[in-house]
Amino acid sequence: QVQLVESGGGLVQAGGSLRLSCAASGSGFSMAVMGWYRQAPGKQREFVAQIIGGGSITYADSVKGRFTISRDNAKNTVYLQMNSLKPEDTAVYYCKATSLVAGNYWGQGTQVTVSS
Repeated sequence: QVQLVESGGGLVQAGGSLRLSCAASGSGFSMAVMGWYRQAPGKQREFVAQIIGGGSITYADSVKGRFTISRDNAKNTVYLQMNSLKPEDTAVYYCKATSLVAGNYWGQGTQVTVSS
């Protein structure tokens, strides 16, 4: 059973930083793509960033220059360093992992709240 375990969310003031982590366990295989999505109250889930195993990275325009995604392939873990946080970054952040063999997996979500 594949599990994605997220950590690192919390409450921070505007301009502050947080680092999210997501570890995939139980798969027995590597995840081709790992990334982050977020969902604010009353809004649809939206893409934040992703990193492909070979290192190709994509960011949403709204977080470019402020967020940095990275991964440890050996640990099947992805990180999201979030700097210069804004109140509009407040959302539940979800980790997503994609296996070419078994499809998509989602984490349970971690709350990020940015106060003004």
